[in-house]
Amino acid sequence: MSHIHVVGAGLAGLAAALSLTGAGRAVTLHEAGPAAGGRCRSYFDRELGLRIDNGNHLMLSGNGAVCGYLSETDAWDRVSLLDHAALPFVDVRTGERWAVRPNAGRVPWWVLHPGRRVPGTRLAEYAQMARIARVRDGRTVADCMSRGQLYQRLMEPIAVAALNTPPEAALARLLGAVMRETLMQGGAACRPLLPKEGLSEALVDPALAVLRGRGATVRLNHRIAELVVAGGRITALRGSGGLIPLEQDDAVVLAVPPWVATALLPGLVAPDAFEAIMNIHFRFDASAEAALRETGFIGVTSGTAEWVFRKQGHVSVTISAANRLVDEAAAALAGTVWGDVVDALGLHGRMRQQMPPWRVVKEKRATFAATAEQDAKRPRPQAEIARNLALAGDWVATGLPATIEGAIRSGRAAARLLLSPHSMTEGRDGSRRDHRAGC
Repeated sequence: MSHIHVVGAGLAGLAAALSLTGAGRAVTLHEAGPAAGGRCRSYFDRELGLRIDNGNHLMLSGNGAVCGYLSETDAWDRVSLLDHAALPFVDVRTGERWAVRPNAGRVPWWVLHPGRRVPGTRLAEYAQMARIARVRDGRTVADCMSRGQLYQRLMEPIAVAALNTPPEAALARLLGAVMRETLMQGGAACRPLLPKEGLSEALVDPALAVLRGRGATVRLNHRIAELVVAGGRITALRGSGGLIPLEQDDAVVLAVPPWVATALLPGLVAPDAFEAIMNIHFRFDASAEAALRETGFIGVTSGTAEWVFRKQGHVSVTISAANRLVDEAAAALAGTVWGDVVDALGLHGRMRQQMPPWRVVKEKRATFAATAEQDAKRPRPQAEIARNLALAGDWVATGLPATIEGAIRSGRAAARLLLSPHSMTEGRDGSRRDHRAGC
């Protein structure tokens, strides 16, 4: 194939382009928006006077595709990797604080240590947790565990964050896939990994620099409005500047959101139900707050906020599976969440009435709903519509939920498909069985 067009410059598209240029292929990357990165990017917010991320993403040392991506883009100096595993939490109703601290090895002796596990939990609950990693059927997360302290104070927050779907509807097998590569590998695979500055600085800008250094063409503000299909292959792209014909050996990676993909490819079956994510940013310097000192983030239970992250000059709060809140007035939501931040960070009570400048960002279609019905609609990377077309995105069948790890992995799989279509070995989920256990 002489030239490959990658449509969409989110992490899936960037990962595909990296693999293709790394194999010596000529690549043109088309992005409809003014910046690359998709849901994982940073921008300057004029109202706050700060550079913020459009969302918060917690990566772990067990995310092998993420680690490989950082290595290829020489971006390890752009992220902070904690030297041990720790997940801090606070119950804002009771004020109780704890941290889950898995030991480095795979034998989970940490569950025997009261100071490392969730307070008030029983060993039988951890046996239930471990069984989730072996689920292969259509049971939900809520089906697989009793509603004890472990569920409420660890598994439910992790499931909501990883699957962006209420546990009563979320597929346990997708959570199990995450657990097999992180928690079940031991604490060495659970070390938090966060950007030092922003998502663009860590995950987007270094990738673009590598791609341009390899001769790739990056076209921002260039929407592909049509894929011309004839004779079982893509023969042309129609962009904002007109028709782009493809030679016989050219190919396309389509790495766009599912609703864009189905518009470009009539007849494509893809997820069509989505869950929102809300991020609330407060201009407040939390660099000295003890609650965030160890990891830079804290999980919240019994509140509206779910995760609080320390950023440069501000704190950022994430609420996943947020369809229930997405139509609430932004000011009221910010006020409620600020109260949770005050409690989570242990700020003086008077701070509750001194809410700093804020910004609410609502992503109504952040990810596909991780239900059995929607998971069944995830297409394989190889599109039957055209033999020179591969699909990429966290909504493609990767065996993982819609995560950064899944997005990068899908881009790599799409590239492998086009580079060596006859030698790629696929599992039932369309993913190649070469996953690494950690960094």
